Amino acid sequence: MNFELSEEHKMIRDAAREFAQELKAGVIQRDEEAQFPTDFVKQMAELGFMGIMTPEAYGGAGMDTLAYVLVLEEIAKIDASAAVIVSAHNSLVLYGLNAYGTEEQKQKYLVPLAKGEKLGAFALSEPEAGSDASSQHTIAEEKGDHYLLNGTKNWITNGGHADIYLVIAQTHPEKGHKGINVLIVEKGLPGFTIGPKENKLGIRSSDTHSLLFSDVKVPKENRIGEDGFGFKFAMKTLDGGRIGIAAQALGIAAGAYNLALAYAKERKTFGKPISEHQAIQFKLADMEVDIETARLLTYKAAWTKDQGLPYGKEAAMAKLHASEVAMKHTVEAVQVHGGYGYVKEYHVERLMRDAKITQIYEGTSEIQRLVIAREILR
Repeated sequence: MNFELSEEHKMIRDAAREFAQELKAGVIQRDEEAQFPTDFVKQMAELGFMGIMTPEAYGGAGMDTLAYVLVLEEIAKIDASAAVIVSAHNSLVLYGLNAYGTEEQKQKYLVPLAKGEKLGAFALSEPEAGSDASSQHTIAEEKGDHYLLNGTKNWITNGGHADIYLVIAQTHPEKGHKGINVLIVEKGLPGFTIGPKENKLGIRSSDTHSLLFSDVKVPKENRIGEDGFGFKFAMKTLDGGRIGIAAQALGIAAGAYNLALAYAKERKTFGKPISEHQAIQFKLADMEVDIETARLLTYKAAWTKDQGLPYGKEAAMAKLHASEVAMKHTVEAVQVHGGYGYVKEYHVERLMRDAKITQIYEGTSEIQRLVIAREILR
């Protein structure tokens, strides 16, 4: 085993780390006002982050999953909202288009998305279809050379700012999950309405919206894969997406730890830095162990995917552990800061709020345990 990063990986990590320092400017204001970081998204596109795993032939950076994970970790240390914009765009949209799209679909949609000229969103969740992804009530009715799309999608990351949406919908209800399709839907089509932005606990500068479809006419050539491939597409896509969320959670936890460690060395009580008190030392030690464990699981999941091996269990394990570590240790980081931890100026309360969603989206912790159990009992 070789745990040393390659020079290329170190370079991409350092580039992301340097860029993340720029994200600090206005991060508290963006959180308070739920401002989408438009200018920073453009910068991330220029750095190649918005198409990092897409082949160069289609406008991407042509790098691997580990490079992607390193970028997300560094960005999430400072701004988890920016990280999830990158994650949803790459894992849930570009991956699926590259893996399963036709050449025509790649040229028309993947290329501008990978270059960061356009932003993507993935529309799976519905009011009654979250953890039960097979229970799709959005209908794509076949009408000769097109589909007629009707229904509502909830909790869509990048929902308001995206240009291209991959929408999961039921075409053949009698076939259950085998009758589901995935359609490429462009913003601005007649009948396609974007609902109000959700007022969220955390990741507030990432925009989350409902999408409403009323007799939206989608060309048949915008279907990805064979008829009925949609559910399999969603499951395959979510496996990779979970690695991205694991990296986001890892970054949140590591960012909170870095702040707690620095504060513990500066803050004095009873005449000495609080880092010299055993109670604080034990907190920091537990943080270090858990975060490094999450990092190893996340990097291994990325490596497994890059080797072309089955990685569903590894992705679920990384996402489960990293998200729970993020929640646990952002709370502890607030505790280390004492009263200052409750104040926005010190950042840890924001990281604590950001951490919670990593236990919920792209499969709740309960779903991850179910995935892992099924794999080990198979």
